[in-house]
Amino acid sequence: MTTAAPVMMETSLNLERIHTGKVRDIYALGDDRVLLVATDRVSAFDVVMPNGVPHKGEVLTRMSEFWFSRTSEVVPNAFVAVLEASNAADLGVDCGPEYFGRSMVMRRGEVLRVEAVVRGYIAGSGWAEYQRTGTVSGNPLPEGLLKSSQLLEPIFTPSTKAEPPDHDAPMTYEEVIALLGEEVANAVKLRALALYRYGAHHAAQRGILVADTKFEFAIIDGEVTLVDEVMTPDSSRFWPADKYLPGADQPSFDKQPLRDYLDGLDWDKQPPGPVLPDDVVDATSARYIEAYRLITGENLPD
Repeated sequence: MTTAAPVMMETSLNLERIHTGKVRDIYALGDDRVLLVATDRVSAFDVVMPNGVPHKGEVLTRMSEFWFSRTSEVVPNAFVAVLEASNAADLGVDCGPEYFGRSMVMRRGEVLRVEAVVRGYIAGSGWAEYQRTGTVSGNPLPEGLLKSSQLLEPIFTPSTKAEPPDHDAPMTYEEVIALLGEEVANAVKLRALALYRYGAHHAAQRGILVADTKFEFAIIDGEVTLVDEVMTPDSSRFWPADKYLPGADQPSFDKQPLRDYLDGLDWDKQPPGPVLPDDVVDATSARYIEAYRLITGENLPD
């Protein structure tokens, strides 16, 4: 049973905490670096559940490390190292072993207020918008697409980066230019598309379709730089290729067991969230672990 594994819901370090997110807590490491701690918190419908998912934080961190290391020559990123027992002292972090493997040291920058979403298939909010307008974030699409259809080419469909309780909202590329300026907007778009194409190609070889994903960028030393997490089950829709069938929802390596459970409850999708039963937690944890194994070709370290 995966629920026997330790779960981290809160963090407490002798460092300046500069942000608390739904999943990650961010601490300052001097003026030029930060520590991102991925907890095992899990959210749905923008509500954090009262109990977490074992191994989730480690999957998010180690999968991000996998992508950061393989894309750094094409797109600059802020990744420095995953926090381990062997490097914690050198990185200036005094913590217990529960932080190892789930925490990343990153260079610090000015985060751009845009979610760089790329879609290779039409699903989720993109499908809903297409049904209403025939477009997604200003991108016109062919008539007659089915739910979960593959697009002819990946498309850039940015959204706002809202702070709770607000929700992210779709943006057009022209709105991104107005917000960031043409040079920065173009770099974000091209780098997001390049990352998606690389990741989708790798994942397809491992039997996974990357339906869509989102990236975050910051300005570091004047350069548009990839930050946060990269193509994880939290930021992406991963579909098993051997079960893909356009025209319906697809099975996925993410929080699907959690969403299915919550959809069957008489819950108004407002805080507080319901306590999750062990079988739902176990199923969700297993999805994350399997996604890591398939994408990286390795098991999580013991």
